[in-house]
Amino acid sequence: MRILSWRLIVALVIGVTLVNVASSWYEVRSRKDALRSELERKAGTLGQSLAATAQLYLQAGDRDGLEEWIERFGSSENLLGIGVYGGDGSVLAITPALNSLMPGLPRILTDAVQANRPENNYMRLRFRRVYVLAIPLHGPKGAIIGGILMVHDTAYIRNEIFIVWGRVFVRIMLQVLVIVAITILIVRWSLTKPIARVADWIKALRTGQHAPPPTPGDMDFLLPLTREMAPLARSIETARGAAATEARLRNANESEWTAQRLAAHVRSRLQGSSLFVVANREPYIHNWRDGEIQVSVPASGLVAAIEPILCACNGTWVAHGSGSADTQVTDEHDRLQVPPDEPLYTLRRIWLSAEEEGGYYYGFANEGLWPLCHNAHTRPIFRAKDWEHYYNVNQKFADALVEEIGADEHPVVLIQDYHFALLPRMVKNRLPHARIAIFWHIPWPNPESFEICPWERELLDGLLGADLIGFHVRAHCNNFLNTVDHVLEARIDWEHFSVKRNDHMSLVLPFPISVECCDDTAVRPETDVADERRAVLKEAGVEATYIGVGVDRIDYTKGIVERFQAVESFLERYPGYQGKFTFFQLGAPTRTHIKRYADFQAEVEAEANRINARFRRGRWSPIVLLVRQHSKPEVQRYYRIAHLCMVTSLHDGMNLVAKEFVAARKDERGVLILSQFTGAARELRDAIIVNPYDIEATGDAIAQALRMDVNEIAERMRRMRSTIREHNIYWWASSLIGTLCEVRLEQMEPAPAPANDRANDRVTVGI
Repeated sequence: MRILSWRLIVALVIGVTLVNVASSWYEVRSRKDALRSELERKAGTLGQSLAATAQLYLQAGDRDGLEEWIERFGSSENLLGIGVYGGDGSVLAITPALNSLMPGLPRILTDAVQANRPENNYMRLRFRRVYVLAIPLHGPKGAIIGGILMVHDTAYIRNEIFIVWGRVFVRIMLQVLVIVAITILIVRWSLTKPIARVADWIKALRTGQHAPPPTPGDMDFLLPLTREMAPLARSIETARGAAATEARLRNANESEWTAQRLAAHVRSRLQGSSLFVVANREPYIHNWRDGEIQVSVPASGLVAAIEPILCACNGTWVAHGSGSADTQVTDEHDRLQVPPDEPLYTLRRIWLSAEEEGGYYYGFANEGLWPLCHNAHTRPIFRAKDWEHYYNVNQKFADALVEEIGADEHPVVLIQDYHFALLPRMVKNRLPHARIAIFWHIPWPNPESFEICPWERELLDGLLGADLIGFHVRAHCNNFLNTVDHVLEARIDWEHFSVKRNDHMSLVLPFPISVECCDDTAVRPETDVADERRAVLKEAGVEATYIGVGVDRIDYTKGIVERFQAVESFLERYPGYQGKFTFFQLGAPTRTHIKRYADFQAEVEAEANRINARFRRGRWSPIVLLVRQHSKPEVQRYYRIAHLCMVTSLHDGMNLVAKEFVAARKDERGVLILSQFTGAARELRDAIIVNPYDIEATGDAIAQALRMDVNEIAERMRRMRSTIREHNIYWWASSLIGTLCEVRLEQMEPAPAPANDRANDRVTVGI
């Protein structure tokens, strides 16, 4: 125990010392920069004044007056000396101290005269640190007639830095003493005594003597040992408790979440409650193709995460029926059982007219909320007619959801994304006993940005009808809470990240979404990958040695144009890779009904054509743009063969492409270049993190990725895969629904909105 105490003390002391030294270094650096800036500012002001006076003396030909004036000013504070030189380099007037330090014509003055601008520099002169300023002197017509040189002593800056470091070391010593004292007390009270009491209890049990069991505090601290000690209590009740504890620990310590584990876990948390999921996208789409009805599953991580739960608890998925044959396969209540091969849960479809879909989805959601929430410099468009459709569609979903819930006493509702901001309040007002969560898959802007929306109060009030509001990262939670605090009358609990409004509590928490588990089985040989790489290049009709890949919807938030420009900058500044590096951009057309998206697709194609026209030679092209929908196997193929993957979103809640690429690399090869403005950058820290607006730096990242040592590549990829394996899509779903099931509902009638709140007034306008 004594060794453990010393190890703990040493570790804490080292940690505190390193943190203090690092933070103090920044403080010292800032202080040094401030002192230097102040010196440069004062020296510049003084220099301009002295230069103007010296010019007057030179123009008047008064050399005696110049020498007398120089002698008078040469003894100013921190000023070691002044020298005035003629146009031919001769010394016209100089203080003795400067003459001894810098005999002859200084190089810095020559540079200033030749460049016809002031020059300055820090240097060491005969073991003295000085700051030198040289300014050219001009005649009446602007001709250079000489120069003036000023040398300032900077020793006081170094003395000030030594004083600051002295204070730092005194502070570190005081903190070390306090930490040692506290550590000794904690070890004695929390470790030594509890272990001694437990040891006495075990000895008594072993020898058959009666002894009172340790206190609950001691047992909680030694929880890993209680599984071994509990049977010694020789009691069935204790044995059952030990078994339950062991089962819980076994579940908590299981390293990887799977669909089966998720289903079992959530089934136990729901305790017989029904789960209802609301999303704009349906898990199964029926379309007419060649005179037959064919069913397809959209490539969606959400479907992969939620479907196992719905199958396990016979839940219900409420979604917009968008397929051309969706109406033909539903019953009279707009329901059908899915999956098609083994029906286990209900899909309830909502029908929308073309006008409703245009206003609710393409209009308010994607021309309004989408650009509002993304800092991609696209102006959001809000129309009153779109708002009416958005409200009506949310009401239509609310009616269907309430109908599906029926008389269920403990329903659990999970609402997905920005299409349904009003839905939580609509459902909570009608079913106060329902546990409701909404997960917002896109970023949440700061309060000032959100004020752009004319219906900001209605949207916030709608969201606060949920018991749990989820975002990808903590920063978006903070922005949401700040927006609520800025716009509505509500009580914000920053410690617990909750909002209380009209006697209803809403938790606001981060749940970073992910992808399915990394599969480490059947790693393909490098020769197979090389063959597949050659096949892809042959299909594209290009020749290359290195391949980069980007996979995106053609959306202005994804930074595709900036990515192409980074490739251009890379090839321009690293010409050795011309003819060797080709970047494949898989671009899925999206929301082409919206003019901004159609224009952006044309912009992407034009930029690719421009760069190709500039660099293309022979069978090599720098960029291969593939604009179409790609299946999951196709995308996985490009992930496997790429030397690097670029995810350069200008703003993104998470961006699952980054995680998909990592999950696909069973061979632990490939480098991820990741935008700092994605939620994924908070987790995948072994990617090369870039600012996509910094084109040259992103181009340098490509060079860094291609030149990276193979061992470093493998180590980075191994760590990122471990992160995804531990926090995969099933972990996300378990965390979100598990937290929702723990919410304690306030059983009371919802209070009306305050009279000065516009929320309930606006939603009825024109409807």
